[in-house]
Amino acid sequence: MSPQAKTKIVAMIVGSAVIMQQLDSTVITTALPQMAISLHTDPVRLSVAVTAYILSLAVFIPVSGWAADRFGGRNVFRAAIALFTLGSILCGLSGNTVELTAARVLQGLGGSMMVPVGRLVLFRSVDKAALIGMMAYLQVPAQFGPVLGPPIGGFITTYFSWRWIFLVNVPLGILGIVLVTIFFDNPKEEGPPRPLDWLGFVLTGASLFCIMNGIEAAGRGHGDVIEVIGLFVFGVALGALALRHLRRTPHPVLDLSVFRIPTFRTSITGGSLFRAGAGTLVFLLPLLLQVVFGLSAVASGSITFATAVGSMTMKATARPILKLFGFRRVIVVNSVISAASIAMCAFFTAATPVAVIFVLLLLAGFFQSLQFTATQAMGYADIEQQQMSTATSIASMTQQLSRGFGISLVAALLHLSLVWRGATALGTFDFKVAFAGAATMALLCLPFGLSLHHDAASEVSGHQNKSAQA
Repeated sequence: MSPQAKTKIVAMIVGSAVIMQQLDSTVITTALPQMAISLHTDPVRLSVAVTAYILSLAVFIPVSGWAADRFGGRNVFRAAIALFTLGSILCGLSGNTVELTAARVLQGLGGSMMVPVGRLVLFRSVDKAALIGMMAYLQVPAQFGPVLGPPIGGFITTYFSWRWIFLVNVPLGILGIVLVTIFFDNPKEEGPPRPLDWLGFVLTGASLFCIMNGIEAAGRGHGDVIEVIGLFVFGVALGALALRHLRRTPHPVLDLSVFRIPTFRTSITGGSLFRAGAGTLVFLLPLLLQVVFGLSAVASGSITFATAVGSMTMKATARPILKLFGFRRVIVVNSVISAASIAMCAFFTAATPVAVIFVLLLLAGFFQSLQFTATQAMGYADIEQQQMSTATSIASMTQQLSRGFGISLVAALLHLSLVWRGATALGTFDFKVAFAGAATMALLCLPFGLSLHHDAASEVSGHQNKSAQA
């Protein structure tokens, strides 16, 4: 088998892990009412199972890079799939809320290692010129997961049992373990093993736990305002202590020197702001279509699926577009186009033809996925091999935070607009406010794109400006 073919297989395996993780983050939401009846509790109390998975992801992601360097990418990735599969089995067999929550924590531990370690193995095995193509294999599944999760969860719960939401992961996990054993290399950190920075891990994990818990509480309307503010303040304080420690310790769990690299810095800051804005569509669109326009969940899902279709069409065009225009120009121009595609959703009404909404969302999915691919591929362009583990961990952390932050912010905007109008039910005006906020967040990627050099990450894009060609 040629190295190129093997790399594509590795990319598809990692992409499958991405979609498994994304699905498990969202598939449970529509099944909560039936699960609550089966487990003799109420859906609000059972929602702790959703939060437990997300918080477990946030806490353990920072240590994923160290684990891969210490024990080898293949060993850790395979163990992560095994943990995720075991957690899925225990979720399917749970008899009460405590058992389900504990199983979801185990699932989250496996998921926290799967995606960043899979990316690490993939990025260490490809030339930089092939990075854009490989990134598309990861970006498309990442777009599918949030869109497909709720309808799949609803279908399985309606026609089978909610337990199969988790048990279907078992054959996929076993197949994944076999494929990883066959196709994955086992790269480790060269030289003597780096000791685990326990204090950095605890401080970073605790900070992310508090911040993500605050984000989840705000987004889902759980807890009072004082509690949410307290979580954010305590999380930020712990984060400041973590940053201070990471800068001073000789072997930090996360090497912050990667932020000195302009392309990585722009990818994380500008890319996170864009993701915070664009990632809200999976929350706002189903709510608008079902609550305000009165469409069924199936009809809503078939319309919002257009964004995933648009993402698929991007896969074949990302490389030639970036080669022709370069990262800087694509990120700058596409920030405006993508923000406009979010803003246009504010003008949807119940009278807007479904075909028009579908086509517009198709275009939105294409341009947003192009932006995701560009910002992420650029982030790894100038990263050295010894920094790759930290880079993948930081990227995974910020993606979790930005997505949750964006949804919480637009949920707050919906609530504030509702209060300001003195209404009792959401209306189109409330969604105009929320979509405006989402578009503004996405547009904030623009100044970070403008700060890039014209030839930024040209080794990855293959782009040469006119002066270089001359």
